[in-house]
Amino acid sequence: MSPSGRAQPLSLMFLLGVGMASEGIDCPSGCRCQYLEVNCTGQQLQEFPTAIPLDTRQLILVANNISYLPAVELSFLADLVYLDCRKNLLGDDLDFTFIGVAKLVYLDLSFNNLTQVTFSTFSHLLSLVVLKISDNPNLVAIEKDAFANNTWLRHLDVSRTGLTFLDTSTVRDLPNLRFLGLSDNLWHCNCSFLDFITWMTETNVHFPDADNITCYTPAGLRVLKVPALEAQLHISCLTQLYKQDYIFLCLVGFCIFFFGTVAAWLAGICAVIYEVHASKGEEEEEDEEEDT
Repeated sequence: MSPSGRAQPLSLMFLLGVGMASEGIDCPSGCRCQYLEVNCTGQQLQEFPTAIPLDTRQLILVANNISYLPAVELSFLADLVYLDCRKNLLGDDLDFTFIGVAKLVYLDLSFNNLTQVTFSTFSHLLSLVVLKISDNPNLVAIEKDAFANNTWLRHLDVSRTGLTFLDTSTVRDLPNLRFLGLSDNLWHCNCSFLDFITWMTETNVHFPDADNITCYTPAGLRVLKVPALEAQLHISCLTQLYKQDYIFLCLVGFCIFFFGTVAAWLAGICAVIYEVHASKGEEEEEDEEEDT
């Protein structure tokens, strides 16, 4: 074989070796990296991995022990569009975490320890289309305007959390929403929740696992399907009077009685005064006639 024939495979092997070496340098320890993707699934990571290539578009951190996402390190990944953080230990300190990844389209934070969602949690994710925060049993509050800036949001899943209430405007004002997971939550089906139930029956949004969207409280409505309660709640909420309602009605009745009595008393006094003046006028006229 000619020297030139031997040089070609040797040069090819050299280039492959350099490529493998550079891939190892640019890839976090224990993770698998390929073109624009970093996958660190199940590596028992305690912290956010370092040495992530800056051009990464897809980052997968599933099944680790990460309790904190550093906003600064994330901001270096300005082209990130897909972030999967399922099955970690992320808590409630997520406000302003995603301020530097404005291109993010897909975000999965399910199976974590989230406790609340505020306006500052996802407000910088203007391109977000899919958001999964299901299976966070300690998630008990989502602020009314939590998704006000996420107008492209199409898929939202809050199933299997500790939520008891969700303000209607939180989801009603999302023009592109098509999928909303609500099953297996602790919904409190009182009159305050009636507006949300009415929206559910009128919207074109799809609710997966609808048979498991049930009331948890009050006890009399437990396990009843939420959408089917609209008519029942309409009747009870429009006709039922609470203690404060009775107090208010009593006060109104007392005021009407009091002012009516005062008005009648004043009218009586006015009538007496009028009669007195009228009788005096008649007496004066009679006296004048007698004098003439």
